[in-house]
This record gives sequence, structure tokens and C-alpha cells, in this order.
Amino acid sequence: MQTGTLISLALYFILMLGIGLYAWKKSTDTSEGYLLGGRQLHPAVAALSAGASDMSGWLLLGLPGALYVAGLVEAWIGIGLFVGALVNWIVVAPRLRQQTIDYGNALTIPEFLANRFPDRAITLRVISAIIIVVFFTVYTAAGLVGGGKLFMTSFASAFGDMGMSDYMFGVLLTAGVVLAYTMVGGFLAVSLTDFVQGCIMVVALVIMPLVVMFGPGGSAGESLTLVQPGFLDIGYGLTFIGFLSAVTWGLGYFGQPHIIVRFMAIRSKKDVAVARNIGMTWMFICLIGALGVGLAGRAYVARNGLAIDDPETIFIVLANLLFHPLVTGFLLAALLAAIMSTISSQLLVSSSSLTEDFYRLFLRKNASEREIVNIGRLAVLLVSVAAIILASDPESQVLGLVSNAWAGFGAAFGPLIVLSLTWNRMTGTGAAAGLVTGAVVVIAWIALGWNTSFLGGEGVYEIIPGFIASWLAIWGVSLATAASVPRPVSAS
Repeated sequence: MQTGTLISLALYFILMLGIGLYAWKKSTDTSEGYLLGGRQLHPAVAALSAGASDMSGWLLLGLPGALYVAGLVEAWIGIGLFVGALVNWIVVAPRLRQQTIDYGNALTIPEFLANRFPDRAITLRVISAIIIVVFFTVYTAAGLVGGGKLFMTSFASAFGDMGMSDYMFGVLLTAGVVLAYTMVGGFLAVSLTDFVQGCIMVVALVIMPLVVMFGPGGSAGESLTLVQPGFLDIGYGLTFIGFLSAVTWGLGYFGQPHIIVRFMAIRSKKDVAVARNIGMTWMFICLIGALGVGLAGRAYVARNGLAIDDPETIFIVLANLLFHPLVTGFLLAALLAAIMSTISSQLLVSSSSLTEDFYRLFLRKNASEREIVNIGRLAVLLVSVAAIILASDPESQVLGLVSNAWAGFGAAFGPLIVLSLTWNRMTGTGAAAGLVTGAVVVIAWIALGWNTSFLGGEGVYEIIPGFIASWLAIWGVSLATAASVPRPVSAS
């Protein structure tokens, strides 16, 4: 790696740590400050923080890689996500911002559910917190694996041949920087770094496709239809089941704790619309840019006779080939930003559940605010250590689990969150039934292999049966138990 690239990356890491120190001085004296930034997020920060923590390395690695291989038909996942994110901002965001305050100023999703359904408070709080901590530890580990592999393939040349330690150095470096600013600055640091990382990501995704198409050796004048048949046909080879499995990714948004917690932290309910417009504009530009990287990258490789072993590395390959080392460092920092923004959000949500839904609930009900903040920092450290251990093997099966985690969260929490915010007849027993049903159906669907092959045909994405089963369980059990439970006071 050239000196210019290292300089860009060093500046990026220093900036992230500096933001952490700034946030530490601003709002980490209370649990609300440490876990939700005092509910004073600017709409632009909330919007880009939600987007950056959502997209992760998938935006710069997974989606371009899928388009590189199969063509425009893979865009349906992005379309489904865009629609899902928009509905999430319209339906969930304003209601969650208001109702988490109305129901006991809840600081976490499990705490909100407990306050919303006091007859099943402990059950909901414990089950949802366990799901959050376990799945996010695995999710965080996968992000660290991504950081390790990125370093192993792109950064190792600057340090010589270190073998396996190349990978572990990347894991530890990624974890160390994220851990530092998350522990020190809490939610505000995570949100501000997400904002900066979101800006870096969108700039990178605008620059990269333009240079690939119009720069030296570019492919602007080459017909992508010559790359392979149907490459630019969004319906090429698409079946109805394949279409449903792609677009229903958007259902997952309603149940992702690390995304919807941003809605709780926006400084006012009226700012939600502003944040929505900013966030959806950012997402649209980023998705178009990712499509451009995959499609134009495929044409560039074909035009110049290059060989790409792993399609998901097309962004890294183009960054190293086409740009000045200083710019290459910036582009690789964008990829690290996508990974780190998600890791930091997952660490903090896991920490908040361990702190508020276990420590304060069972061990120290009268703990001081300073004690809770310090326990939150310790929880971040513990989850990080567990994730590093899981990520120590680059061939670990943890990466396979993460492909299903989106569906697991979406099916377990999605119907639960939507209905708890919009349906007054929902009961605590119905909420618990939906939470368990969604998670169990997703796990069973995967275990039976029906996500890869269903009834002898192609697989059905597990979020579809999980989401439907959870919704029906909440609806049916709530109606059956409504007469025995006092109707809650509606939160405006």
C-alpha cells in the first residue's frame, strides 16, 4: 500500500476518535445522554446515521458484487429496501419518537415494549433483550470479519507478509477504533461518526461509477448487453418467488433495533419529516451509485481483460486501479465507514439492552446515572470481546448466520413494532406470541433448508413466512386475550 493511502486512512481513524472525544464532553453524564444522545439529534444526523448503520459493507461489497455477476435483475433487492425504508420513516418513525416518551420515557426497544404492555413486561423485556444481544454479537462479529478481510486483501502489502496476522490485525484495528469512540462518546459519538461516514460513503459512490465509465479505460461507450445476455434486463430470468424474496427484504426495516432507535433520538417529532427526506435522498443516491459500481465495473473488467476472483471485491479492485493513492485511501475509508458505522450501532444497542434490560432491571434498580453509563461502557467492551473471539476465524460460519439475521430481526420485531404503535387492541400476550413466533419460524425455515429449496423449487426468503406468522400470532392471540387485559391508554 502506498504512503498516500495510509495517510488518508490514518486521517479517517483520527477523525473518528476525535468525534468520540467531542461527544464524550457533550452528553454522556446520564443514561439518556449516553444511550440516546439526550434525544437531541439533528434531523440530518439522525437520517444519515440510520442510513449508514443500515447499509454496512453490503452497499459497497455485496450489492455491487451481485450486480457484477447477474446484472440489473439484482436491483430488486435495492428497490425493496428503498420502499421498506420509506414506509418505515412514514409509519414507524414519528409514532416511535412520540410513544417511547409517552410510555415512561423508554430508552430501549425492550423497555418500550415492557411499558406498552405492563402485564407481560418482564417476559417481553427479557426475550427481546436476549434476541438483541445474541444476534447483534454475531452481527458485530461478521462486521469485524469484513474489516479483517478488507485489511488482508488491501492493506497487508504495507506491512509485509504477516500471514494470518494480516487478518487479525484488521479485525483488531477495526474493533479498537469503533470500541474507543463508542465507549467514550456513546450514542452521540456513534450518530455523529455515522453522519460523517454516511457523507464519505455517498461521495465515494458518486465518484467511483463516474471514473469507471469516463476515466482511462472506461466503458461509457460500451454496450453492457454485450457482456452477457439480459445483463441490463431487470426482469431477466426472474420468477415470481424470486421477485417476492427480493422485494420483501424491505419488511426487515420495521424490526431492526439499530435503525429504529435513531427515530427515538430525533430532537422532535416534527423533525421526522425533514430527516425522512434527507435519509431517503441519501439512500437513493447510494443505491444508484452501488448499481453503477457493479454494472460499470463488469464492463470495465471485460473491456480491459482483467480477472476478478471475488466479484464482491470489485469496489476494492477499482479503487486500487483507477485512483491516486490519497483518493484510494479515501475510498477504502468509505468501505471501512460502511462496516464501522453498523458495528458501532450494534454495539450500542446491545449495550443498552444489557444495561437497561438486565443490570438495572434485575441487579441494581436504584443505580445512579453515572453507574449506568459506566456499566454501559463495560457492556460495549464485553460484547466487543465476544465478537472478536467469534471473528477470529476468517472461515467462521458466523458469516452464514448474518445473511439470516436481517430476516430474524424483521420477523421477530417488525410486526410487533408496527402493531404496538398503531393498534390499541394489541395485548401483552399477543406481543410475546408474535415475538417468539417470528423468531422460531425464521429459525425453523432455515433449519429445514426451505430458504434454498422449497417444495422442490427455488427457495423462499425466510422473512416472508416469519413476518406473516408473527403478524397472525399477534392478531389472533390479542383478540383472544383482549377481554382479560385492561385496554392501554393510547399514546398520541
